[in-house]
Amino acid sequence: MPRLSRVLAVLLACVSVGALVLIGGRAASAAPACLVTYQPNQWSGGFTANVGVTNNGAPVTAWTVTWTYTGSQQITSGWNADVRQTGKQVTAKNVAHNGTLATGGSTQFGFQATFSGTNDTPVDFALNGVACNGQPPTTTTTTTTTTTTPPQPGTCPTGAVCDDFERQTGTSPSGLWTVGAANCTGTGTVSVDNAVAHGGSRSVRVDGKAGYCNHAFFGTSVTTTGVLRVRYFLRHTTLLPTSHVTTAALKDSADGGRDLRFGGQNQALQWNRESDDATLPAQSPAGVAQSVPLPVNQWTCVEFEVDRAGGLRTWLDSREIAGLKVDGVPTPDVDQQWLARSNWRPSPVDLRLGWESYGEGADTLWFDDVVISGSPIGC
Repeated sequence: MPRLSRVLAVLLACVSVGALVLIGGRAASAAPACLVTYQPNQWSGGFTANVGVTNNGAPVTAWTVTWTYTGSQQITSGWNADVRQTGKQVTAKNVAHNGTLATGGSTQFGFQATFSGTNDTPVDFALNGVACNGQPPTTTTTTTTTTTTPPQPGTCPTGAVCDDFERQTGTSPSGLWTVGAANCTGTGTVSVDNAVAHGGSRSVRVDGKAGYCNHAFFGTSVTTTGVLRVRYFLRHTTLLPTSHVTTAALKDSADGGRDLRFGGQNQALQWNRESDDATLPAQSPAGVAQSVPLPVNQWTCVEFEVDRAGGLRTWLDSREIAGLKVDGVPTPDVDQQWLARSNWRPSPVDLRLGWESYGEGADTLWFDDVVISGSPIGC
């Protein structure tokens, strides 16, 4: 064989093996099949983590990310993925809206967990069974503080309680949640719905009935101090009635255990203080005009803030509602009833979501993606 032919044959053999090619004096290898970033935010006994996944392989229409913990970590809830744990093994599967990943495509999901002792970052991430070798995981240790910068949508703030109900397996919400009403119940029902959801495949459905004693709620305790922030997505089928109804209630330990109630009256959203029946806004035409109706047959982002110094703020799809605000500055037709009690300093100890009618009014409601925090959340 001529010398030039022998040289070409050797070069072709090296390329076909494909183990390593030197370019510009440096080793160049194929991109990893997938990249995973893992960003925890930790406090004493608990943490949340945001997980980013980039697919560098062939396009997929469904994905599963797996990893293994070495410590006592135990996942309690997740968002943007169905996150489940068996022993130390964790499996996160896509939800309906984020299963497709093109080559180079990325997505994110997150979860909340508990731990004791050490909280080491996992190192054996895999995407659809293929080991990932992406950027080194980022470990961020923080303490639970109040921040004025809202987190990105789909994340769980540090120290918050978050539930997208994807881990609910029964017909009635459990775990964090207890079904019941503070005073009386009737034919209203609360159930886990596998057909209607804001994100993922599950939500909590409340079939609210007309009549005083048909109260139906699911609730959990709250332990934040200073400012309490609550965010959830709500869908319902029937316009708010003229009479008073409640869709969220908070037991106020500083007001004799009576409820701080958020719902509607005169077909618009309102706050109501059970102990003296004060309303926000005032139920005059000018007052009601400073509130808004609750849209039907669509998901609406509801967020409110209860300040233990005596303030209230309310947002609908990130828009603050002027008629649902107490800030210490008297506003005509809005807060004259509320400010008649000058020493109101709320101290909520629970959050209950559902339906309470005081006469007319039946409705079907769905709740999803609930966040309870001490800091701004956003939609």
